[in-house]
Amino acid sequence: MAMDPPGGTASGDADVIFFGGEIVTVAAEESELAPEAVAVKDGRIVFVGDRSRAFADWQGDGTVLRDLQGRTLLPGFIDAHGHLTGTGLQATIANLLAEPDGDVTDLDSLRQKLREFADSPVGLRSEWIIGFGYDDSMLDGRKHPTRADLDEVSTERPVLAIHQSFHLGAVNSKGLELLGYGPGTPDPAGGVIRRESALVRPYGVPDGVLEESAFLPASGLAIDGMDPSDVGQFLFKGLRAAARFGFTTVQEGAASLDVLDAMREAAAEYPGGLPADVVVYVKAGEAVAEPERVRAGREYVRGLRAGGIKMVLDGSPQGRTAWLTEPYKTRPDGTDEGYRGYRAIEDETALAQLRAGFENDWQVIAHVNGDAAIDQFVGALRTVTAESESGAEPEPGPADRRPVAIHAQTARADQLDAFAELGVIPSFFSMHTYYWGDWYRETVLGKARAAEISPARWALDRGLVYTSHHDAPVALPNSIAILSSQVTRVTRSGHVLGRHQRVSALDALKSLTINAAHQYFEQDDKGSIEVGKLADLVVLSDNPLLVPSKAIKDLTVEETVKAGVTVYDAASEEPEPVPVTARVTPAPHC
Repeated sequence: MAMDPPGGTASGDADVIFFGGEIVTVAAEESELAPEAVAVKDGRIVFVGDRSRAFADWQGDGTVLRDLQGRTLLPGFIDAHGHLTGTGLQATIANLLAEPDGDVTDLDSLRQKLREFADSPVGLRSEWIIGFGYDDSMLDGRKHPTRADLDEVSTERPVLAIHQSFHLGAVNSKGLELLGYGPGTPDPAGGVIRRESALVRPYGVPDGVLEESAFLPASGLAIDGMDPSDVGQFLFKGLRAAARFGFTTVQEGAASLDVLDAMREAAAEYPGGLPADVVVYVKAGEAVAEPERVRAGREYVRGLRAGGIKMVLDGSPQGRTAWLTEPYKTRPDGTDEGYRGYRAIEDETALAQLRAGFENDWQVIAHVNGDAAIDQFVGALRTVTAESESGAEPEPGPADRRPVAIHAQTARADQLDAFAELGVIPSFFSMHTYYWGDWYRETVLGKARAAEISPARWALDRGLVYTSHHDAPVALPNSIAILSSQVTRVTRSGHVLGRHQRVSALDALKSLTINAAHQYFEQDDKGSIEVGKLADLVVLSDNPLLVPSKAIKDLTVEETVKAGVTVYDAASEEPEPVPVTARVTPAPHC
């Protein structure tokens, strides 16, 4: 069934008509007959329906006819949570990722990657030798690199190897010296300086491995030590990576206020504005201190808007710093019996940050991996919701604030019930099932708890609108992997992790299209192929709803279209870097 153009739009002069392939609209009301064509004018979709009518009513002298040649047209993908500039950092420094995203298999290959970076043009301009993405579960003895390991890279220059979670990292002796971490340095609140001997904790000689708030100064110093010309390309490289995977709306998920200001400057400098819509969430602590600088809103200015604030309540499950209610299956060296990870902020701080979000009409997204952190978030949300509704005559249920539980990796069934009660959107990092599913089973959680991570099926059973994200740079911004991981839940070893939590390909597709648009309050403008919506589109090599589930991972993004303009074409050459002078730097805590 064709959908007519909105009033005021003249027919006969579409800018482009797509036809000749599968068209998946992800619309709420799909007709029995799949549409054959989509017409676009002035960045908007003006027709969805029969091919012959599209040509008759919308083809003009200047209309470009785009034959999909059997490929599949879908709504542009929407990044429910990621770190845009972190993606650019990942593309700039040493790649320490394991397969399939890199080739670091042991400490020797990790050190070699760091040495290669040190001698590269970017590395020679950098004060620190820096790499991102090592995974201790994939290294020798499943151990983190230590200061002694990294001293083999250099004893004269500081070295930082960032863990794939971006919640931990390892530095060499020179790095420890610059940080001022020695035997007498106590652990900071919300972090750990690991020691060579557990017997003398919390003091003792640091072994180089730093967790959470102890790690943050290291990443800050290392990035600040890079040349401004290289830092200036983080934004361009992040946007390019996002487009390559079909994303037309992306997120900067933990920006400082200074970075928000720099991103506004960069958007003003970017020719024609940013090539994707970018939603920025400011670190909650900074936003509370200087609320006037946030200026959150729903309107984009040259492709950029501040969406709200980001709270961080705990750490990383794969790094075993997430805050659980039950002990880890195997605790990290140097921790006590019954170790459950730890909180990132106190209850009073969580309440203050949420109150600020409510009072300033900021959307609140909260990093909560462990179920204890989720309990803290739910409890604070209940308190602040009750406070906001006291003395008023609220409508049934909570106001439409759409708070987001980022990751919600170990969410229990009762916590999903609480999400439904409080209007919380869970955004799962579903690729954990692949990257760390085996590690969770064997080391982190054990078989029973590991089977329930990223519980998308539980969310659907409760009628929740859930989203799924890539959390780049923790993983590549790989939209296809997001889809595949939800449908198959296959681990690196080929094990199916929690078969009962698998979802259909359509539900997986909704999680990064129409559901993600809903998360951003943009469902009337994005997330499906419908008349009147933005022509944010992606062309895939095949239809993810029709190929066998195990073949979804092999699909490729062929083209990305933002508001009717192609911003990525797999057949075209890479664009030249965009000269942006604003210093836009990434932040840890992913």
